[in-house]
Amino acid sequence: MHVERTELPGIGLRQVITTADGRQVGVVTHLAGGRRDLLYDDPGDPDRMWSLALTRAEALTLAGLLGLLDVVDLPGEVAS
Repeated sequence: MHVERTELPGIGLRQVITTADGRQVGVVTHLAGGRRDLLYDDPGDPDRMWSLALTRAEALTLAGLLGLLDVVDLPGEVAS
């Protein structure tokens, strides 16, 4: 699967994938504070992306829900 990576100067890194059904979903990882913005496309407007700001703890919890924590052991981190 291809991950489109875009450096956002002064902000962080944007990473987006396109799903099998053509939808786009991704994350902006901010340089400061551990904040992540979950991105997802608007099916009614292909030029629009929606975002949802997540704290580091929320991002880890979401990763756990998606099964990532079943694969990667993060020492000292617990998603609950």
